Amino acid sequence: MSRKIDFITLGCAKNLVDSEYLLKQLELANFQCYHNPTTTHGDIAIVNTCGFILDAQQESIQTILQLGELKKRNKLNRLYVMGCLSERFKADLQAEIPEVDAFFGKFNYMDIVAELLSEPFSVNPAFACQRTLTNGKFSAYIKIAEGCDRTCSYCAIPLMVGKYKSRPQEEIIQEMHWLVSQGVKEFNVVAQDICYYGLDLYHEQRLPYLVEQMAQIEGVQWLRLHYAYPTNFPIALLDVMAKYDNICKYLDIPFQHCSDNVLQLMRRHISAQEQNDLIHLIRQKVPNICLRTTLLVGHPGEAEEDFLQLLAWVKEMKFEHLGVFTYCEEQGTFSQQNYKDSIPQTEKERRKERIMEAQETISLQYMQTFVVKRVKILVEKKEKKYYLCRTEFDSPEVDCEVMIESEKKLQIGDFYEAKINDCEPFVLYGTI
Repeated sequence: MSRKIDFITLGCAKNLVDSEYLLKQLELANFQCYHNPTTTHGDIAIVNTCGFILDAQQESIQTILQLGELKKRNKLNRLYVMGCLSERFKADLQAEIPEVDAFFGKFNYMDIVAELLSEPFSVNPAFACQRTLTNGKFSAYIKIAEGCDRTCSYCAIPLMVGKYKSRPQEEIIQEMHWLVSQGVKEFNVVAQDICYYGLDLYHEQRLPYLVEQMAQIEGVQWLRLHYAYPTNFPIALLDVMAKYDNICKYLDIPFQHCSDNVLQLMRRHISAQEQNDLIHLIRQKVPNICLRTTLLVGHPGEAEEDFLQLLAWVKEMKFEHLGVFTYCEEQGTFSQQNYKDSIPQTEKERRKERIMEAQETISLQYMQTFVVKRVKILVEKKEKKYYLCRTEFDSPEVDCEVMIESEKKLQIGDFYEAKINDCEPFVLYGTI
């Protein structure tokens, strides 16, 4: 059997972290791994799947089927599937795609190593916090928890990954120290809900304390926070964010909606006024903060007046970054079992487009505030004549880019000061 593995990761950053843990263990077992390859290298393939929404599920299934065809044509010897889709629909997938040698879920994926070695395997504690970084040596995601205890009507995450489970703080800090020793400078904190951190393990919200400990690690230059649930938000976190310069003035906080009617239908356990008060408090306590939010349109019961209220709210709040999903009925969720998905998809798309049109204007106004200013940038890669970079206000892959022209060679993964000369709604242009 070849010891070369093509490893494909689909879905979110939390999935990517799982892949990086497994890649490290496979490499320690003397397998040669190729992450998200453009060509086939070996006769083993592993797919880490996403099961969050229909589009992601379809992408995962299509990828598995394509690899299954290679296996039918004897161009692939073994095929393994892991991740959220496998956790949620394992029995169905086994029946429908027999070409897959074995399915592993969200929590037993390390058993793939034992399967490949044909012998018992357990992770050596000395390497437990180590990962194979796939996005360069300078940036990494840090997953502080898995699962979710929230009961949002539309979300299938709790059905896939279960109850909230915080990682011990000591384990997280140990991993960050190791990553710094590998050259990582930027840390992006992720969990399904970072605000819940510690409630299950320490019986209190420990996020402010954890983030402060993270910020004090020598070598951590950027620390960015993702997926903060607005209900019961830990206000003490804002003081920590304002205190430390290496904590990016950035917060990803998905509000989903602003209508009390829809928020109640969504089971968000927060009112429109409470959301507004929280936004104003965040901006007061952390000046110049960049807020990213996510909205959901077309939820069952969202009337036209609810949508118009949402559109007006977006224009009023002027979120620096914003994304929109259209409601998709997910099997087993509260909304699927209790509501009728009666809003046509064309209407959902219309609502999404109207909000994104408004956001493009807001984004352009925001980007114009950077013109002629000097900003700290992180260089990610070079494409043709431009270096593609980010500011502290931009998360990898989802937010804006800074495109830099420079006669001198810039080092990938290093920080520089740039002067911004021009902008578009989602791009800044500058020079060193």
